Amino acid sequence: MAEPDPDSTPAPEHDAARRARGLDVYREVYGDDMIAFEPGQVEFFDQMLANLFGDVWGRPALPIPSRRLLVIGVLAAQARFETLGTQLARTLDSGELTVEQVRETVIHLIPYVGYGSSSDLYRVSETAIAAYLKGTT
Repeated sequence: MAEPDPDSTPAPEHDAARRARGLDVYREVYGDDMIAFEPGQVEFFDQMLANLFGDVWGRPALPIPSRRLLVIGVLAAQARFETLGTQLARTLDSGELTVEQVRETVIHLIPYVGYGSSSDLYRVSETAIAAYLKGTT
């Protein structure tokens, strides 16, 4: 097995900058209340911040609301309803989507994800909406 190329390994300060940028984007995506570990505490979290949020979500060509709609579609198609609920709740809390737009998103997704998933999709969206409305009244 070949030895790793030391030039291909990012310098620690580069990783720290990517992680910091990723943490900023993570906070924008999920809000300030979402859990965040200290640097070096959980390697998986550090990698997720640097890669997923710093390098992917943080790219300038698509704004976060557009990226979130893509993720909502993928999560619905994969029947990942717990994570989907988190995304839907955040769209409401951030003002990215209105209650009417969340419901319209669900109506649009049902034919694509299948009617077998429609009750879970409906349930998770209405749960997010109810929590949002309870907090805004």
